[in-house]
Amino acid sequence: MASTKGYLDFILGQLADCGGITCRAMMGEYILYCKGRVFGGIYDNRFLVKPVKSAISYVKNVQYELPYEGARPMLLVDDVDDREYLRGLVNAMYDELPEPKTKK
Repeated sequence: MASTKGYLDFILGQLADCGGITCRAMMGEYILYCKGRVFGGIYDNRFLVKPVKSAISYVKNVQYELPYEGARPMLLVDDVDDREYLRGLVNAMYDELPEPKTKK
């Protein structure tokens, strides 16, 4: 099942205060970036983030989910209605996220 544009728009609206949030459609799902760094995505209308240490300690209810078959587990963010919580999560994760790869 692919994610809906409506759910993506809702999550992007919730993350609007973070600044620098962008997305890219990929095979019916959406990859989320913060200032060019991948931090998560929308998969089957679920908001999942990379399981970096800061995210694991920040998330209230740690629950791992597979974004798609054969992928590495990611953290499910189930409290998507709390904008402050989401901003804090993304800000906490940012320094641990890998720099974007440069194209040659």
